[in-house]
Amino acid sequence: MRQAVVFGAGKIGRGFLGQLFCQSGYFITFVEAVPLVAEELNRRGAYTIQVAADPPSRFRVEGFRALAARQVEAVGEAVARADIAATSVGVPNLPGLGPLVAAGLQRRLARRGGPLDVVVCENLLDAPNVLRRKVLESMPETLRQVVDEALGCVGTVVSRMVPDIPPEFVRKDPLYTSVEPYCILPVDSTAFKAGIPPVQGFEPCDKIHGFEERKLFTHNCGHAVAAYLGFLAGYRYTWEAMADPEVLGASRGAMEESGRALIPRHGFRPEDYRAHVEDLLSRFANRGLGDTVARVGRDVLRKLGRMDRLVGAARLCEEYGVPPRNIALGIAAALLYREPSDPSASLMARLIGESGLEGFLQAHCGIRPDEPLGELVLAQHTRLLKGRRVS
Repeated sequence: MRQAVVFGAGKIGRGFLGQLFCQSGYFITFVEAVPLVAEELNRRGAYTIQVAADPPSRFRVEGFRALAARQVEAVGEAVARADIAATSVGVPNLPGLGPLVAAGLQRRLARRGGPLDVVVCENLLDAPNVLRRKVLESMPETLRQVVDEALGCVGTVVSRMVPDIPPEFVRKDPLYTSVEPYCILPVDSTAFKAGIPPVQGFEPCDKIHGFEERKLFTHNCGHAVAAYLGFLAGYRYTWEAMADPEVLGASRGAMEESGRALIPRHGFRPEDYRAHVEDLLSRFANRGLGDTVARVGRDVLRKLGRMDRLVGAARLCEEYGVPPRNIALGIAAALLYREPSDPSASLMARLIGESGLEGFLQAHCGIRPDEPLGELVLAQHTRLLKGRRVS
């Protein structure tokens, strides 16, 4: 039986990668840093993914074991024997995988095993190179020159939406996982060293950067616009926000604006892009998923960064002569985001209070108040203040 190692048994590890490898006939070794999760996986030997479809369905994942991340020898051996590996540990934890992957790679090389491909499922454009650098740093100097041929670090675009699990569900079942039906993972076909594996759901792409930008500036951008406007309208769930014609129109408009730049930039077919936008709008409105405005809007300071989903999309539009009116509306709504559970929102409010709105826009977002984008954002901000109640 083919072997897969999955670093991280969290929402994406269990709720996406686990399904992909299980349905493709792989035996899975999960490597998990949370002891309770690893212990529970081993105790049960199977878990069920709740698929929020109409009607709802379930997918049973079995044929796996779990190792604690601290079991370095056992993890190294699993990596040495694997046909493929994948990561879903979160960007801050990705560098820590370097020594574990390096330990397994050394064993493979000593046994004259073939190259190892690691599918990197992290929310960072440069994630494959981050992992490669950390593996190189952990390898003996005598072996570093062969890493380029022995290790494939494969970029991906993770678009499956997996909402936060309510604490009461986690207390009842630490392995509870709910996902949307969408189960496709674009992978960089040029990065594999051992050949593209037979994994159902992998979508090989030879120009992965285009799909990465489409995810950030279409999916993430439209989702953020819906969340921040939804918050101002008092909605808790994204499906509620998407039922509001104003929110729906702004989200669609923002993604269409991005598309007028992304289509010529990456050669997407216009009809395919339009279908993608409509599919996303339908997925955002999935009531059964129970996704919240707070989850989608969380970490607002990062999402207002100069190269992130909102400002980055607006700058891309400007580059192609597209007025980013709906994206500017999303930026303005984000500036008014005051979700009490989000420390980033509290910090943003304090920074705006200290430097003023225009000062914050320039310092944090790189938007001058006297440039076209700044004027658009400030005008939309004024309109929101007049038209909506903001706490």
